[in-house]
Amino acid sequence: MSASAVKVSKKELNSNHDGADETSEKEQQEAIEHIDEVQNEIDRLNEQASEEILKVEQKYNKLRQPFFQKRSELIAKIPNFWVTTFVNHPQVSALLGEEDEEALHYLSRVEVTEFEDIKSGYRIDFYFDENPYFENKVLSKEFHLNESGDPSSKSTEIKWKSGKDLTKRSSQTQNKAGRKRQHEEPESFFTWFTDHADAGADELGEVIKDDIWPNPLQYYLVPDMDDEEGEGEDDEEDEEGLEDIDEEGDEDGEEDEEDEGEDGEVKWSKLRKPVLSL
Repeated sequence: MSASAVKVSKKELNSNHDGADETSEKEQQEAIEHIDEVQNEIDRLNEQASEEILKVEQKYNKLRQPFFQKRSELIAKIPNFWVTTFVNHPQVSALLGEEDEEALHYLSRVEVTEFEDIKSGYRIDFYFDENPYFENKVLSKEFHLNESGDPSSKSTEIKWKSGKDLTKRSSQTQNKAGRKRQHEEPESFFTWFTDHADAGADELGEVIKDDIWPNPLQYYLVPDMDDEEGEGEDDEEDEEGLEDIDEEGDEDGEEDEEDEGEDGEVKWSKLRKPVLSL
């Protein structure tokens, strides 16, 4: 139906129900105004809730700090804790090449620090022992809101030792061997420290802060959990195998009974006690 036809039909309808329509339109307008007032109250409460939630987060963030410190001290007693944790994490492991893993064996501590107002940003610090790859003892990446309110990031410049720059080696390896290899190595994990293109959508930073940092132990222990599952499956297979053997033994036992002699000789069945014929 054309727009002009719609207008005509509305005019005809209005002419038939002028009084009712005027009342209805007035009631609708009043309802809209009341809805707007109620919505403003809801928005005000939401803003108030955000402020209260921020205060609670700040409070408990401070309360958690001694426990994070204690956890770091305990983790320091476990060799290769952090590289194992990263390798076991499905998203982080996809970013790790073989040489990245070698370099991360020297990673001794990871710390995530949220800024005091929390919403303004956070920093991730990676502490390394003396290693053959770079001079830095600490590599950091920081995420924050700039003056315009847009997310941005900055990080430590990695001081690579001669011939050990994994970010350059990764690109060179892919350029030379890319055609021959069906599965290319991922871009080096350490390129993350130089990538500031989209700080507001930094997946690795968010994964470390929100998934790994709250409970790294769950990823460190992943292999043990897999081993337990594997042992359970092996036990089930062993039980099934024994049942099959028992069934075969019963059949053999029946055949032995048919062939047994009259001199009372002893007959044996597989994995069973000897049966003395009478």
